[in-house]
Amino acid sequence: MSVAASQTGRPNRALPAILISLASIVLFDLMGLVIKHLSTHGYSAAELSSYRNLFGLIPAGIALWSSRQWRAGGRRLWLRQWPIAVIRGLAVTVAQFCFYLAIGRIAFATAATISYSSSLFILLYSVPLLGERVGAFRWSAALVGFAGVVLVMGPGREGFGLDVVLPLIAASLYGFAGVSSRMMDAEVPSPLINLWSSSMSALGAFVLAMALGGYAPIASLTDLAWIVAMGLFGGSAVLCMVIAYRMTEPGNLAPFAYFGIPTAFTLGWLFFDEAPFGDLFPGAILIVAGGLMILWRERRLAREE
Repeated sequence: MSVAASQTGRPNRALPAILISLASIVLFDLMGLVIKHLSTHGYSAAELSSYRNLFGLIPAGIALWSSRQWRAGGRRLWLRQWPIAVIRGLAVTVAQFCFYLAIGRIAFATAATISYSSSLFILLYSVPLLGERVGAFRWSAALVGFAGVVLVMGPGREGFGLDVVLPLIAASLYGFAGVSSRMMDAEVPSPLINLWSSSMSALGAFVLAMALGGYAPIASLTDLAWIVAMGLFGGSAVLCMVIAYRMTEPGNLAPFAYFGIPTAFTLGWLFFDEAPFGDLFPGAILIVAGGLMILWRERRLAREE
């Protein structure tokens, strides 16, 4: 058992956590498709972030109301570690804005692939925040994956600029959001943590949208339906992520984040006729290779234990 697991006292349920994290990735990809679609209709990244958080409160509220653990604990809404939830929510606000802005400007698969560098940041944060031990092999594997991200970003390539740096910034903040959810007390229901963070993200996104010019009128009922769907996809994805990261060590989930690379590429090709082979390869191969190296190492250690 790792230091993190012994400190929190939680059981390490890796398999169900991995399955839940994969569901989260698919939901995030669906949300990204809707964001890219709405970006072409004149809605800004700040507006979309605000709408996503507003409607994302719906699955967060339903999940909390359905939680037996929350009802058995007296239906408390207050968190002892509320500063962590606030910081986590504000980090997600900035991450969303950066990622949504990137989705509207570059190929969907490219933005998504760069964002999967969150695996490196997950390992980076888990050391000081969770006390997790990360050996040289896992660091080497993570750096191989990060080298792939750099190749996808393409420094020196025509068109390289802030647009491809934005998803990297988002990845660092999303990585923090994932790890910080495991810092909360074990007895706190995951839906309550999600509701707190979603509420803080909604407030932060509203302030950001107003500071950057306010809201444009919603053009049609169809756009409104897409906006609601975006929020539901995103809210459900975040809830799955919170649950997954509280069920096992972050290092066990990091390799599976790369599952989103082929799904993002396929969805971008099907819905937007994007096929950025030249941008994604060979960098995407290194990203996947780094993840597989970590997975192989984790399984070997598990067998030895």
